[in-house]
Amino acid sequence: MPLRSVGLLPASRQLLATLLATLLLALPLAALPLTAQAITPADELPLEDIQTFAEVFERIKRAYVEEVDDRTLIRNAMRGMLSELDPHSAYLDRDEFQSLRETTEGQFGGIGIEVGLENGRLTIITPIDDTPASRAGLQARDTILSIDGTSTERLSLQEAVSLMRGAPGSKTNVTILRSGEDSAFDVTLTREIIRTISVRSELLETGYGYLRVSQFQSRTGEQVSNAIRQLEREGPLEGLILDLRNNPGGVLQAAVAVADAFLESGLVVYTEGRLPNTEMSFSAGSETAAPEVPLVVLINGGSASAAEIVAGALQDQRRGVIMGTDTFGKGSVQQIMPLGNGEGLKLTTALYYTPNGRSIQALGIEPDVEVVRGRVEVTETGRQLREADLEGHLRSRDDPREREAMTERLREDYQLGEALNLLKALNVLDRRGM
Repeated sequence: MPLRSVGLLPASRQLLATLLATLLLALPLAALPLTAQAITPADELPLEDIQTFAEVFERIKRAYVEEVDDRTLIRNAMRGMLSELDPHSAYLDRDEFQSLRETTEGQFGGIGIEVGLENGRLTIITPIDDTPASRAGLQARDTILSIDGTSTERLSLQEAVSLMRGAPGSKTNVTILRSGEDSAFDVTLTREIIRTISVRSELLETGYGYLRVSQFQSRTGEQVSNAIRQLEREGPLEGLILDLRNNPGGVLQAAVAVADAFLESGLVVYTEGRLPNTEMSFSAGSETAAPEVPLVVLINGGSASAAEIVAGALQDQRRGVIMGTDTFGKGSVQQIMPLGNGEGLKLTTALYYTPNGRSIQALGIEPDVEVVRGRVEVTETGRQLREADLEGHLRSRDDPREREAMTERLREDYQLGEALNLLKALNVLDRRGM
């Protein structure tokens, strides 16, 4: 149809012409009417919709209760264009782009949570270890209703993140609604510099190692291999627990490197998208830090993205037993695309698939052994008198305080205790040749 800007002011006609020029330049040359090649329906510009957009723009400029500048309207239009695609695509202004870079680099001021939009509501994907959020008891799938009195209902994901970040030492109040509870509650948190340490390791008992990966950063794969070697220096490993609970994901290559630490060969993950450069495949190399150590992988609803890639690869390759509860189900790939003006786009370009071709998106990884969160309760009446309770008993050479602290930890973390029990059972069966 011919373009007619009936009733539009010169500013709108100029905007419409600019939009048309931009869209035309963005099309492949084969789609332009300058050539003899016919334009297919898929390549045709929606001229009526563009004209309607210009009309809406002009009416807001004329009639909105407060004056709004052109820059704000155009950026809001770009935000809307991306936010309606999926919860993870977003337009990033300069501050938001810088904030994302700080997160990737592993240090920023905030409360220590990874958030996303679930059914239009601001939802905690996971609290990061040893941060104000985790110490306050915030949990995966908690809904954040408001931040310092500002409702999150109409906030974009980036706007919500910006509100929660701030100067170290400053306070912020969040209103939380927990799944299964009727009433919301307020939590006041003091912001800190969030320095994320992605890998921690220790021996739970002689021969049984614990490896905690809180998120995937650029050097996480190297840190995991170093941690395994450090554990092995203290004696042969009879079993290893890889804890991916409340791990929000991170760098794809780091996830591949962590899976590679336990796999000697085979596919780890592959991606599929519309463009050829979004289709990638990653396989394990022959150098492996722990190729034969019995392995239990802990997951839960806060395990997302790269954490799900590792769990899915180890499950499909039958390398370890996956224990816990269903993961979050974020199986999409986002590319960060810098724009020439210092701003950027975060755009979903592909989906992840496990080696057996399972999509993670919206489905997650189901554990081989389901163990829900809980703790072991020991009643006073059920406790038996032991040698260690007798006054003047001979003390073990082991530090009893460390043993007592570990026992309490396993009692508090039921999933961890069950993972350790499973590793011991696997070793018993292996020694018996079963």
